[in-house]
Amino acid sequence: MKSPRLDKTDIAILALLSRNGRISKSDLARKVGLRPTACWERMQRLEENGVITGYRAEFHLRAIGPSITVFVTVELGAHRAENFDKFEREVARHDEITGCWALGGGFDYLLQVVSPDIDSYQRLIDTLLDQRAGVTRYFTYIVTKPVKDGPPPFDLLSGG
Repeated sequence: MKSPRLDKTDIAILALLSRNGRISKSDLARKVGLRPTACWERMQRLEENGVITGYRAEFHLRAIGPSITVFVTVELGAHRAENFDKFEREVARHDEITGCWALGGGFDYLLQVVSPDIDSYQRLIDTLLDQRAGVTRYFTYIVTKPVKDGPPPFDLLSGG
């Protein structure tokens, strides 16, 4: 995807939305110094160009019910395109896997898993191993407490 040219106003819109996706269009426009129509048009352009890919709420998981968050490093046994494709298709089938990143370096993937408990997590891992997704080794890292989970540093990324 070709990156669209973003100016300081676009970056300001993104930064504000990343911290408060429910901000009203008029408040957003006021904070970035635009009229509401102009701000709305910029947001539409950012969406159409794939810069803004969606809007969602954040939750405090413990308010919903018991849960554990686990990060898992995964190493595949073979490294051909079809092996990566097969693993990624398998990952996509499991809602408990809330994040998956392909890595360069020692491990092939980093998974983020949210499960009701450790037994549910282990059943997921057993399923991945039983499905012959190509996993040779995995290491489990259980999150004991969240420390920081924030939006990207838009000012640094935009060169501003």
